[in-house]
Amino acid sequence: MATRDAEATKARIFEAATEEFAAHGIAGARVDRIAQNAQANKQLIYAYFGDKKKLFYKVLDKTLVQVAEMVSTDITDLDRWVDEHIDYHQKHPELLRLLMWEALEVEESETCRGETRAERYAVKVQKIADAQDQGLARKDIPPTYMLMMLMSMINYGVMLPQVRNLVFGSDFDAEALRQWTKDAVKRVAKAAE
Repeated sequence: MATRDAEATKARIFEAATEEFAAHGIAGARVDRIAQNAQANKQLIYAYFGDKKKLFYKVLDKTLVQVAEMVSTDITDLDRWVDEHIDYHQKHPELLRLLMWEALEVEESETCRGETRAERYAVKVQKIADAQDQGLARKDIPPTYMLMMLMSMINYGVMLPQVRNLVFGSDFDAEALRQWTKDAVKRVAKAAE
């Protein structure tokens, strides 16, 4: 009899669950499909992760940890900061999709669960405050507002490609949008020289 590799099974479940939740949200996701795509027993999913909503949050949390490990929080090099965010979201569109599903399906009071997520954003806000203190970022915008504006400029076209396509039509040029985004980010964030 072959022995079961629990960690390999969990990894397959996470991968299948990430795809399922990104495509269908919490309500539309099916544990049966996750089990089938992960080649795992449905009961193992419940045993390892609890209910579907708990699995969604474990998937989202893991995805947020991955982006935190792969994308810089240092805004002193704005070109790099924008490039890393755009590149990450192009390669991993599931993160923004998971966040959109959370916004659509979960009560706002439940989305701020746990201090870890808030702490990650607090680190980003502090990096902006530090850049402001060093004279590298403009001081007339509070760091929290600046972070929201910068993230919005970088993520909007990736989050809502249908709007991007309606705006640009056949004239869409990803590299030109990247360059204009960098320019806009610098105009919002950079201290006057």
